[in-house]
Amino acid sequence: MTAALTGFATGFSLILAIGAQNAFVLRQGLLRSHVFWLCLFCAASDALLITAGVAGFGAMVAAAPWLPLVMSLGGAAFLIVYGLTRLIAAWRGGDAMEIGGADHSLWKTLAIAAAFTWANPHVYLDTLGLIGAVSTQYPDWPTRITFGAGAVIASFVFFFGLGYGARFLAPIMRSARAWQVLDLVIGLTMLAIAAKLIAGVL
Repeated sequence: MTAALTGFATGFSLILAIGAQNAFVLRQGLLRSHVFWLCLFCAASDALLITAGVAGFGAMVAAAPWLPLVMSLGGAAFLIVYGLTRLIAAWRGGDAMEIGGADHSLWKTLAIAAAFTWANPHVYLDTLGLIGAVSTQYPDWPTRITFGAGAVIASFVFFFGLGYGARFLAPIMRSARAWQVLDLVIGLTMLAIAAKLIAGVL
């Protein structure tokens, strides 16, 4: 159960930051346009990448036993830098989001989502690298699979929650204060994950 919760928290925190993909899902949710298929596409894409990270990382570790240390320290460094940038953003404020523009057909909507997902280098670092690295804390496969399942569930909860909850979030997401709180939570979560990664290899 602990592995599943850790996987859920890790996966959820990594996709919580509002980037281009999440902003697009939020926008479509506000428009109430193709929400189900868009959320399913984004969550399924994450599930595929998370599965590859958890499964493939174990195979790479068998060939290179030093890889978990390197990936964990590298991932921790990235999380520390990223977490600090979110804390700085929270301190500065002024990151309210504006959403507008024309609607798209289903296929164009999915094509845009695919570009945001698969052409984004950070998604590979998050799923194949960071989640794969954290999964090595669980040497036995049943526990590691449980961890991966938690991360996959987090993606489905996040994207469907964002897409269908957008209509309720719209007034809040236009508030700079709300973004300060969100950035603060993201920053502290990233630093906590970084600390756990470092503690796991030292």
